[in-house]
Amino acid sequence: MSPVGYRSAVSLIKGDNRRKMVYDALMAVDDQIKPKLKLKKYVLIKVNMTSVDVQPASTHPDCIRGILDYLAPRFKGPIMIGEAASNDTTLAFNNFKYPELVSEFKSQKVTLNDFNLEGKYEVIPTIDSDVHITPCRVAARNMDKDAFIICAAIPKTHDSMIMTGAVKNMTMGAAIRTPAGATSPWSDKRRIHVRGYQQHTMNLMMVASKIGPQWGAAVLDGYQTMEGAGPIRGDLIDHRIALASTDYVAIDRVATGCMGLDPNLIGHIQYCAAIGLGNFDISKIDVRGETIASVQRTYKHHPNWDTQTKWPGPLTPAAPQQPGRQG
Repeated sequence: MSPVGYRSAVSLIKGDNRRKMVYDALMAVDDQIKPKLKLKKYVLIKVNMTSVDVQPASTHPDCIRGILDYLAPRFKGPIMIGEAASNDTTLAFNNFKYPELVSEFKSQKVTLNDFNLEGKYEVIPTIDSDVHITPCRVAARNMDKDAFIICAAIPKTHDSMIMTGAVKNMTMGAAIRTPAGATSPWSDKRRIHVRGYQQHTMNLMMVASKIGPQWGAAVLDGYQTMEGAGPIRGDLIDHRIALASTDYVAIDRVATGCMGLDPNLIGHIQYCAAIGLGNFDISKIDVRGETIASVQRTYKHHPNWDTQTKWPGPLTPAAPQQPGRQG
């Protein structure tokens, strides 16, 4: 039985123009968004800067343009684009030409915010590889009741969670680290990530339990996605789809189907559904636009997929830290 008593709507759009697809996806669930949007003082677009220099691994500015096009006639307050990247958030913004984007949309009062640099946080519990509680600093913006929070992410295969989408972007991306160049650097992303697959799955759910009540809407930009060794080094797929929903669990469930992955093997989405953050049961999700079957591709799994799928089993020693990966 689903712990939530409502049906969820997820739009699924296919096309050839990323910006328009994102706009159309949001328009298809406009009736779900507008009642919540009008109650908020500002919009926070939480982007996914997985890499500072690999654009397909990070939120494309045209995805943001599509979101801003949708917001223009509907919201007159300020709009913040924010992230707490594993590396240098500001460098990522600059490399992907986000300052130019801000200049382009001056009338909508758009700003950029590096949450690591802002340094405002709340402490929430996570667990380590021995299932001991460890405090984790999470950017306070993720829990701001004045913000209508929009997730802007990319559906990709992942090196520890099988797939990454809206929930993974919001939870892993919530933890902060010291600003780039700090003399004594630390990263609380390490307190969530690569603690063992069971622990990582649990940590994402624990973070989601704190920040999930403030989630507004999610956009998954599947114009160009990634299979195999995602979320950074995978092979690109021109999938040409876009999804939107006010249910972050449901949108990830639909995206998983579009990727041809077995949703029952992806633990963090199921855990978030189990605590009432959204619908995992596809029979309770109304897909608007294309059908999953009409756009479905079969994504290659990550090379360590077999190990990742052991998360439902007994505890095993923590997975080793992967070279070059901090979050």
